[in-house]
Amino acid sequence: MASRVSVRSAALLLVTLLGGSLPSPAVAGTTGRAASVRATRLSPTLSTTHRLNNRRYVVAGHRAYEVGTETGRYPAMGFHTTGEMGGVWSAPLKLLDGIWFGVDGKWLGKATQFTSGWGYANMKLPGVDRIAASRTDFVPDGTRALLIGLHLTSPKARTVEVKVNAHSELMSAYPWGATSPSQSSYNLRDVAAYRGGRLLFTENGTPPDTNASRHHWAAAVASDLEPVGHATGRNFRGPQDPASVCPAEGTQPFRCDDSAFGKGAGGRLTYDVSLRAGKTKTLWFAVGGSDKGEAAALHQLHAALDHPYRQLVAKVAARKHLARHSRVSLPGDTLLARGLQWSKQNLADLTQTATNLRLRATDEGTKYPPPQGTLPRINFFGAGYPDYPWLFATDGEYTSFAALAAGQFGVMKNHLSALKAVSQVINNRSGKVVHEVVTDGSVYFGTNSDPGNTDETVKFPSAVALVWRWTGDRHWLNQMYPFTRRGMHYVFRKLDKDGDLWPEGSGNVEVTGMGDEKLDVAVYAIRGLRDLAEMARAEGDGATVRWATRKAAAMQRRFEETWYRARTPQHVDSLVDPGNHKQYKRYWTGVTPMEAELWRQRRAEPGLTTLPHGIAALRLRQTRCYSSDFGLYFEGRQGCDPSAGDTSGGQIIFTINTAVMAVGEGNYGRLGRGEQGRYTRANRRLQLPRPDEQPGAMPEIAPSKDYGRSIDLPFDSRAQVMQAWGNYGTLWPVIHQQLGVSPDLGMGRLQVAPQVPGYERHIAGRHIRLGNGWINVKAAHVGTLYRTFVRKRVAGRLEIGHVVPRLARVRKVLLNGHPVRYEVQRSNRGKVVLARAGAGRSQELIVRTRP
Repeated sequence: MASRVSVRSAALLLVTLLGGSLPSPAVAGTTGRAASVRATRLSPTLSTTHRLNNRRYVVAGHRAYEVGTETGRYPAMGFHTTGEMGGVWSAPLKLLDGIWFGVDGKWLGKATQFTSGWGYANMKLPGVDRIAASRTDFVPDGTRALLIGLHLTSPKARTVEVKVNAHSELMSAYPWGATSPSQSSYNLRDVAAYRGGRLLFTENGTPPDTNASRHHWAAAVASDLEPVGHATGRNFRGPQDPASVCPAEGTQPFRCDDSAFGKGAGGRLTYDVSLRAGKTKTLWFAVGGSDKGEAAALHQLHAALDHPYRQLVAKVAARKHLARHSRVSLPGDTLLARGLQWSKQNLADLTQTATNLRLRATDEGTKYPPPQGTLPRINFFGAGYPDYPWLFATDGEYTSFAALAAGQFGVMKNHLSALKAVSQVINNRSGKVVHEVVTDGSVYFGTNSDPGNTDETVKFPSAVALVWRWTGDRHWLNQMYPFTRRGMHYVFRKLDKDGDLWPEGSGNVEVTGMGDEKLDVAVYAIRGLRDLAEMARAEGDGATVRWATRKAAAMQRRFEETWYRARTPQHVDSLVDPGNHKQYKRYWTGVTPMEAELWRQRRAEPGLTTLPHGIAALRLRQTRCYSSDFGLYFEGRQGCDPSAGDTSGGQIIFTINTAVMAVGEGNYGRLGRGEQGRYTRANRRLQLPRPDEQPGAMPEIAPSKDYGRSIDLPFDSRAQVMQAWGNYGTLWPVIHQQLGVSPDLGMGRLQVAPQVPGYERHIAGRHIRLGNGWINVKAAHVGTLYRTFVRKRVAGRLEIGHVVPRLARVRKVLLNGHPVRYEVQRSNRGKVVLARAGAGRSQELIVRTRP
């Protein structure tokens, strides 16, 4: 892509970053004003000036990422290896603790403004001797490197000295600080050198731990200019010297600069830079790295420094291409529409690639056996930065809903394929899905012998079916189906030991004291069986259709009697054996019976529980006992239901809790501002307009009583600044529930039946990606008139409809202006009025009702 980007376009993008000043003669003949107007269309931005020293940020590409604070500093952060999860990374390797810049003997001060763009970040820096300064950070996709553009503008012509400090920390993503082995022994001392105008950091050797392999790791730092001076040593952390060092364990200071695990090295490069009066000079600095030695690291460095402007424009162009999909108009909630655009960018930021994985089961960090196998490459959605940038099943399965709604099909396919590939090796083709895979190939949890993660195996068929329905990719289904079928048979053969239909094992709530059989596992097992039956029907596997259908039907018949607690009214969290005694502790998984959508006989049925039970349960979850303005609590408050039993620490709001609640509300037709709107708004407000940390990024945990606020917490004990799965709670409600897009392209079918929230008169979605094409949807509701317009550019039989209130009586249905035969389906959403659309690409349905 970069080869097609003009120098002029590159310069125009830089105009945006510099606030309108022209960077080079490349735009001669274009006024600064005109260039700025054109450039600002390249990428929307979000900026903040508030408490930047306490805010983290991420810039990321497929092969590398950077985590620091919005002042341009790199304090020690993260908890997997305490204090070492920030800095510059290229999976599975950390490269640098940080990089710092100075002008004329003074370090550039902390940034005064931070801006998030699509695929890049910009920081406005305090000036030095009347020299204005800013920096732009981004990671070119496909390159294991970070690029930083340092922009300097002087009111008069002069030559200045520019210096850059870099401090390495060549360290593998696994082991962690508290595992066996630990990074205390596994991490070796780095060596710094100066070669040919570059700083080169290396770590070569074999850790003194059983089954550790010899490695050759390297990181390189350089500019597009030739240095006039250099130095190397143990420090070189710029303004963060002398470093405050965090201990490896025990009580941690609020802020420090390095950790006791650190064994890095440092270096400095110095440049003489000529500045022209009133003209902006941009110096490009790159950090490249590799786990394949010096030559490979230098190759990445040189690739990054080859036309940085063009690579930046290419980066933004790629992000703009992603943003074309699923563009929505929500006149009654314009902030949610903006949040969806940033959610798509979050998913792109979390897209990662790792290579040469050596697969080994670590038994929750207690063992380090020889590898059981290898994988040359995986591509996936990382769960979150900075502590979870690797492959997860639970996170990925929830993220699949957001990714498909956003049109990011390829990465979702790759993610599920990677889980299958790792699981096949680690679990000896049993079908059980692993839980957590670090980018070096270490599997922390999820083997056949681990007594849990049942929910991930039963959710897997639904994720596969979702991809199949949205893409229609029969070849991919053929590849995934046998593993998916084995997994469901494994669950009911091995993990339902008492034969009562309810599988044992961990669900999403990973706490002690619950019964062996969990509510969310039961809910997702029923959904998974229904989805497996639909896929089996497409595959011509009649035996599996019959087995899965009978099993799901038996579970559904017994579900309410077994799990519902009428006096609350809620579904219980778990069952205690023997006797299936109901245990209720108010966990967020109580919403899953409303959140799950089941497919039966090629129809989607929103919500597992009955309509009266679902409405009552959702209303209770909206009360102050279970929710705040920031979303749904992990666990309801104590004292609200004395019969529930006491637990502690439950008033934490994970964005996935809130997402599940938002979807549950939509499945029962509750789209009002105080219903679904309350929870979509809760997750969106974490992104904009006044987020606690990075503008546009949806975090892992919202401000809440038992967590606090991330911006107030030490960097080693915070949740993720950007997490994938919470976007399920905004993208899916709008695209699937409000706009009503429900594809079944694997069977050549597509249904569009919107439900317009009561506070809206009309909503729309453009270029919603389906299969090899797309659709546009417009929906409106005024009084007793309901209108759906669909423009279709994808193969498949279209059913067009609209959801009307449960008590409404349908008076007239027109398709393209003419009366048409229609059917009315009763669902938990309301009455769904549907008609078969004609052959034309544009279709309009009008429904008139009587109150």
